Amino acid sequence: MNPFSSSKLSFPVLVGIILATIPMLTTSLLTAWAISYEDLLRTWPFYWWVLMSLGLTLTSAIALTPPTFLALVFGYFLSWSGLPLMIILNIGAISLVYFMANFFNPEPIRRNLIEVYPVMNKLIKRFQENQLRLIFFAKLSPVLPFAITNIFFVVVGARLKQVLLGGTLGMIPRTILAIWAGSEARDIRYLLDHPNEGLLNKIIILILIVGSTVGIGYFFKDRQTES
Repeated sequence: MNPFSSSKLSFPVLVGIILATIPMLTTSLLTAWAISYEDLLRTWPFYWWVLMSLGLTLTSAIALTPPTFLALVFGYFLSWSGLPLMIILNIGAISLVYFMANFFNPEPIRRNLIEVYPVMNKLIKRFQENQLRLIFFAKLSPVLPFAITNIFFVVVGARLKQVLLGGTLGMIPRTILAIWAGSEARDIRYLLDHPNEGLLNKIIILILIVGSTVGIGYFFKDRQTES
């Protein structure tokens, strides 16, 4: 029996729910840890943060640590010195997700998606013709989960070059905003409890969400027009 067709993709949906909820738990734990050891973290030399960012690249790839949350923390402790580390972390995590997802062979999942939802065939073809644009706009949105979008790109057949370029360009505005918010904060507890505090932050986040939605919407509009 095909578990995808008989349960309307219940397994992928379950995986998606897990990947979306686990970061909330780990973020809460990391918040408590960062607040408890704030004084210690302030004494860390820069190379310790470099080593930590390497480890967090792996945890971000497996959906344990959201990169935007990490950018807040790095911005708080390192200010703008944390920006290069976060960009490298994002590139590394995107690459790891791509290779891990390909290792498990996403082709059967893609076939089952098309089998259960035939409209996905045209959508996937349209995506493959416009990979860079859609990846960029998807990564621009602060509300789309990091790991889920990366896995989706692999499932629908995105090329590594397009995922890296579009993903990196899309993540940069979000990362810069988070680093800036962290560098401006005076209290880590308040920062991590209220990451989007401030009118300017909210306006920029709204602009990113609207820009992402309009960009992705234009992708669907093109598809509908040509089909």
